[in-house]
This record gives sequence, C-alpha cells and structure tokens, in this order.
Amino acid sequence: MAVSARSLAEVEDRVTLPQFRMMVVLASRGASKLVDLAELLQVAPYTAMRMVDRLIAAGLADRQQSPANRRETMLRLTEEGRRTVETATVRRRAEIATIVQRLRPAQRLALIEALDAFNEAGGEPPASTGGGNPHPLGWTPDLPAQRDA
Repeated sequence: MAVSARSLAEVEDRVTLPQFRMMVVLASRGASKLVDLAELLQVAPYTAMRMVDRLIAAGLADRQQSPANRRETMLRLTEEGRRTVETATVRRRAEIATIVQRLRPAQRLALIEALDAFNEAGGEPPASTGGGNPHPLGWTPDLPAQRDA
C-alpha cells in the first residue's frame, strides 16, 4: 500500500487510490461503459459515476458518445490522465525494483514463483517470460544482490 501511495504522491491532491485504480482500468481497456467499469472495480454504478465525475472535473477523464450506439456514453482517459497513469506506474515499478534488488537471489526466485502462482490462481495469464528474460515487473531472479547472505 505504501508503495502505491508514494507513487501517487505528485497527484494525491487530485486522485484517490480507488480513482487511480479506475484510471488504470481505463488505460488498459480503453474507452469503457460505466456499468463495465463498476463491475470490474466491484463497486456500485453510483459509486463509479461519482469517481468518473471527479476524474472529469480534474481533467483526467472525459465522456464520449459510443460510435457503436449513440445512446451509450463511453468513458476514457484524457491525455493528461494517460500521462498520470504512466508516470505513477514508472515510479511504482522503480520503487518495487529497488525493494526486490535488496532480496537475495533465492528470495527473488521465491517471490517470482509466488507471484506467478498468485496470478494463475486468479486466472491471470502467466507473468514469467522464462529463459532468463526479465520478469514483466522488471527483474530477474539472478540479478546481482546488494547483499548476498
């Protein structure tokens, strides 16, 4: 939680952690209907609408008419919203990589295996790339450790 909070420090006066989660969903899925966002975030549609209204007021999201159905409204990130997600994600990954580098290689391997098992149990696609390539989060189990003990 602390890593997430620190990664949002620059925009904490404009974005809460739940709002940022919504922004991440919009960044990864593209324009979405409110009901779909509410379902993905497991919140009531009214709660999702309030979150969207705040993101729009902050200039981070906007509404547009659906090209497929003129009666539907799609929600999407603005360019500033996309930059906010990218900046916070880069900051978060850098901090996580710093923390992971403090682990011994065996601990890193155990972490990767645990995260892969967690993803699998949650129905996510495999995260490891194998063959000594970096993990998608940016590290390998055999990175030189800052402290090998």
